[in-house]
Amino acid sequence: MDLGLSGARVLVTGASRGIGRAIAQVFAEEGADLAVCARTPEPLAEAAGELSATGARVYADPVDVSDHDALTAFLGAAAEFLGGLDVLVSNVSGGSARTPDQWERGLNSDLLPFVRLAEAAHPHLAASERGGSVVLISTTSALHTTAPAGPHSYGAAKAALNHHAASLARAWAPEGIRVNTVSPGPIEFPGGGWDRRRENDPAFYEGIRERIPYGRLGRPEEVARATAYLASPAASYITGNNLVVDGAFLDRI
Repeated sequence: MDLGLSGARVLVTGASRGIGRAIAQVFAEEGADLAVCARTPEPLAEAAGELSATGARVYADPVDVSDHDALTAFLGAAAEFLGGLDVLVSNVSGGSARTPDQWERGLNSDLLPFVRLAEAAHPHLAASERGGSVVLISTTSALHTTAPAGPHSYGAAKAALNHHAASLARAWAPEGIRVNTVSPGPIEFPGGGWDRRRENDPAFYEGIRERIPYGRLGRPEEVARATAYLASPAASYITGNNLVVDGAFLDRI
């Protein structure tokens, strides 16, 4: 299927590794031009070089998404470099570690970055001749409780994000802007959280793997392909949806 992404102007946060890196790669291979950010300069520069090798125009800037002013400044500079913006993919997360500041981290690194990015991107997306598209990368943790482990900020913050994305979808639909969510289940890649779990806590890792009917954890490129489809003109009548990519991990209808 031709997704119709050739020449699209796409911004992806957290694009130096893992899911965000795979998302940027799929868009580049589909012929899109890219603006990417991540917190650490060296891996970001390496990713930008590899993305540019596909023929994509790439604007890269090291940004900590918890610096909300820097984040919105990055979006403005990216839109200027690309000549506009057709797709926004919000991928960065503060993570799920149960630290004393987990609730503040959920607010500052998950919830507010998406809120600010969406606000800043809105006029650019509304001006897109292709029809603007937003994809929020969420998690299955937003769709079920964490008992018996107890309350946890990560799922709660992501659930709030899902609600906000669904509200934006209804508010922006008359302007031709679509807003969707992708919720990955456990996703494994070298150096990622589940890779570390497999090494450091194999019993927990195997317990999660055994709960996935598909028989394995997911891969970043599987989330990336779902994201590119939802963002593309091929999904032109899909908005306000949450696409779960989890190998049937969640027990639900």
